[in-house]
Amino acid sequence: MRILFVGDIVGKAGRQAVRTHLPNCISRWSVHLTIVNGENAADTGFGITRPIYDELLAAGADVITLGNHSWNRKEALQFIDECPRLVRPVNYLAGTPGKGALLIEVRNGRRALVINALGRLFMEPVEDPFGRIGAELDANPLVRAVEATIVDFHCEATGEKHAAGHFCDGRASLVVGTHTHTPSADDRILPGGTAFMTDVGMTGDYNSIVGMVREEPLRRFTTGIPSARFEPASGEATLCAVLVETDDRSGLALSIAPVRIGGCLKPALPSFADEKS
Repeated sequence: MRILFVGDIVGKAGRQAVRTHLPNCISRWSVHLTIVNGENAADTGFGITRPIYDELLAAGADVITLGNHSWNRKEALQFIDECPRLVRPVNYLAGTPGKGALLIEVRNGRRALVINALGRLFMEPVEDPFGRIGAELDANPLVRAVEATIVDFHCEATGEKHAAGHFCDGRASLVVGTHTHTPSADDRILPGGTAFMTDVGMTGDYNSIVGMVREEPLRRFTTGIPSARFEPASGEATLCAVLVETDDRSGLALSIAPVRIGGCLKPALPSFADEKS
């Protein structure tokens, strides 16, 4: 199975990059399952709206994950239960609308499990992510229940992301970090066979500060005084993603490669994926 995971889509620029590049990526690389993180996809750069959910599905996303900005657009609390492919963090407190894990039938008729979780270090108060992820993995084991499992670990701390990767090693196909908006250079397959990348990076304008117009973040860092709202940068965005190929017999990873297309970052394409599966 080929799985494409697209990092945090930031504002209009990020959505434009998805519309421009994602359909070709899916077709060219014979992708079976496409997951995008949409928690920054709103025009403001924070949260998601129902029309944007529909827009991302139309561009080729099969599943949309969220993060700590899940509820920045308050209407999400109402429409999330009407959006079967929208997944919020699994370790939100009891009673939170929506779902934190999704079983989905992918393009080739096989089944996949997608889990979204929030880290706790330097983040908002949430329940234990490891216990909640573990419960989902136990309930839907690779091979016996699903052909692939993907974990979007939305987290600030590198060490906590590494811990999540090793916690899931051998039980998930891919564990990928989101949230820090900067692609890491450590895409690899862990000893137990799980593909891992500390952070996939954002799909947004990198002539910015983590996707935002530079002036206001710079002012706050240099003076400590906020004077305006953050605004998403509007230049050409880089689509940042990771492509993974799994073994259907085990559900574990055979290959992993970063994807960077457009914008100002150095391009990266998966060399293993140009042969049709």
